[in-house]
Amino acid sequence: MHCQAVCHSTTIPLCAMPLSTTNLHALLSFIEHEPQPMMVLDPGYHILAANTAYQRQFGTLDRPYVGHKCFRISHHYDVPCDQAGEHCPMAKALESRGPDRVLHVHHTPRGPEHVDVELRPIFDAEQRIVAYVERLTTVRSASAQPSADGLVGRSPTFTAALGALQRVAPSMLPVLLLGESGTGKELFARAVHESSARVRGPFVAVDCSGLTETLFESELFGYEKGAFTGAHQRKKGLVETAQGGTLFLDEMGDVPLAMQVKLLRLIESGTFRRVGSPETQQADFRLVAATHQPLQQMVAERLFRQDLYYRISAFPIHLPPLRERLTDIPVLVDSILRRGAAQSPPLPSVTVDPQAMARLMAHDWPGNIRELRNVLDRARLFADGGVVRAAHLPDSVGAEARLPGPARPGAARQAGRGESEPDLPRLERLLAEFAGSRRALAQHLGWSERTLYRRLAQLNA
Repeated sequence: MHCQAVCHSTTIPLCAMPLSTTNLHALLSFIEHEPQPMMVLDPGYHILAANTAYQRQFGTLDRPYVGHKCFRISHHYDVPCDQAGEHCPMAKALESRGPDRVLHVHHTPRGPEHVDVELRPIFDAEQRIVAYVERLTTVRSASAQPSADGLVGRSPTFTAALGALQRVAPSMLPVLLLGESGTGKELFARAVHESSARVRGPFVAVDCSGLTETLFESELFGYEKGAFTGAHQRKKGLVETAQGGTLFLDEMGDVPLAMQVKLLRLIESGTFRRVGSPETQQADFRLVAATHQPLQQMVAERLFRQDLYYRISAFPIHLPPLRERLTDIPVLVDSILRRGAAQSPPLPSVTVDPQAMARLMAHDWPGNIRELRNVLDRARLFADGGVVRAAHLPDSVGAEARLPGPARPGAARQAGRGESEPDLPRLERLLAEFAGSRRALAQHLGWSERTLYRRLAQLNA
């Protein structure tokens, strides 16, 4: 007998699913009233149905999805996510017999996007999993493709940090962003703010490294008229300016020990006093702190207060250095070039040729994204023909790729083709973190597929 259920003119084959037509209709009726995109999957990864919100946001007329495997539609994979090196919520839900949630990069009609996936199993009377309901929420705080502003990236390490951000943003927990200089800590802090209930309030950033001990208290808490020489009128401090919003304390490791006590009191009691005032003011802000320094080591060396450390580190997020997200370099390069062309006065609009891109991907980037931006801003001034070429890059960038000899740590230049290539260990690292197809990897590297497969053969991949 051929069983079917109809949801908004979509015919759904149910023979492979041990779920009654009546129960399926009830499930479809339930998800149809949900404002977020949702779909029903069978245990074999087939998409059985989707609500109208899903069809509007993710569906296209030329790409039918009902009856197709979810990993083919969302990721263009030939195998389930866990077999492609990613977290598969269905596999996790089957193992735990409960809900699972993960941040993935999905292919959508608008291109790759970050999507927060929440999956729940459906049980029959014998407690067997007969179906899954998946809720999809597009993440607006970061882009998986070139963007004129905000966070950009889609590598596994970047996505892991973004996933942690999505978890903590709706709460009031203090967030501690840990990472090297130039990894985008302020952009992450803004994303926490913009993904929280305080988005309509102010975002106030404080560069702790730029404040001397004498200025720190007056800048943070404000002061009364006559509090000290030059205090001709009352001034609000940055804590008061952040009322109802988010206070971002950058480079927390540089806060003087004497001020750490007052900062701890502010965080613990939620109160402060302006310099020169006996009145206690009530603070109302969400705290996000950041540092490139090893705070735990500083605590052990008594350079940072232990009690303050525990107060600010309720939810630490590690921001990966650029060398751990090499597959993001092409999308970051495109984004940086777009932003430069859109600024005032605009920088020249340029593109990057494959040899230059390979050089950029062969560099370790100790200065991270800040260093990448500086290199591109310099190179575009030499790109008279509108194309950044390898010759326009500083000699230090990708120097490993040009070292001669079979033992060079960098990359060779393919004879007759002029393609600059990462060395084998670096290519192994790229393979480990890249979740897409071999064709997509070749595009990321700016290579032909033939070049990629030749190098993979050297790795016995």
